[in-house]
Amino acid sequence: MAYDSDFDVQAVMKTLGTISDKYQKDSPEDEALRIAAIALLYVRDIQKLEDYRNYFREFVRGKPIIVSQTFSTREEADEWLASGKAKDGELVSIAGQGFTAHHLPKGWKFLRSSLPEELEPPPDPPDPQ
Repeated sequence: MAYDSDFDVQAVMKTLGTISDKYQKDSPEDEALRIAAIALLYVRDIQKLEDYRNYFREFVRGKPIIVSQTFSTREEADEWLASGKAKDGELVSIAGQGFTAHHLPKGWKFLRSSLPEELEPPPDPPDPQ
């Protein structure tokens, strides 16, 4: 199915309501659907629907995953993180492994996150002929 970035908000709201009716009131699913519906109404009400449509198009197309920094050692990466230059969610490579920088309540931390090349399947072995 192709995604329609010019979706009709009312049609989406109706669909969310239909799905919500299948869950018990105040269940986690009902709450999640209500939150999604209110978020969409909020975007529309503050007149940012076109901004959201642009974001939606980019999201569906898939943004390229870009490694912003490459470090040979964890120590180098920790120094960079402590320098204040990191952006929340920034993907870095540390000794060939991916991590994202996150600002958490107790400070900046690296969380493990695969690099694009880590997600690729291994190459096929050569044909023994």
